Amino acid sequence: MAYWLLKSEPSSWSWDEQVAASAKGTFWSGVRNHTAKNHLKAMKLGDRAFFYHSGDEKAVVGVVEVAREYYPDHTDKTGVFGMVDVKAVEPVPKPVTLAAIKAEPKLKEMALIKFPRLSVQPVTDEEWRLVRRMGGL
Repeated sequence: MAYWLLKSEPSSWSWDEQVAASAKGTFWSGVRNHTAKNHLKAMKLGDRAFFYHSGDEKAVVGVVEVAREYYPDHTDKTGVFGMVDVKAVEPVPKPVTLAAIKAEPKLKEMALIKFPRLSVQPVTDEEWRLVRRMGGL
């Protein structure tokens, strides 16, 4: 299993909306960056991802699971980009802020810090375990 981080502006799609999508889940559309697209393509059924609220909040707030692998994004009129489906797995009891992640020396190489604008990012096994622990999981 691989681990990822998916960013969403809460005003566009929030953790609460993701939870409301139920066990069926929903599509993760709107990615328009080629590196992020390649990360979506690499996702496999059952992979897990941190659900990260960007914008003012800047925090890991939940965990989702890939429910459908990469397929064409119906919101992309060019036909270049795709999406995956994800379903909510669990909330993070204590949201892990960007400030907390930056303050943890063991996370200094995390993509969230090194590539802050990238909306779909890989997360290493060690980063996954540490951020989960920081969030009370």
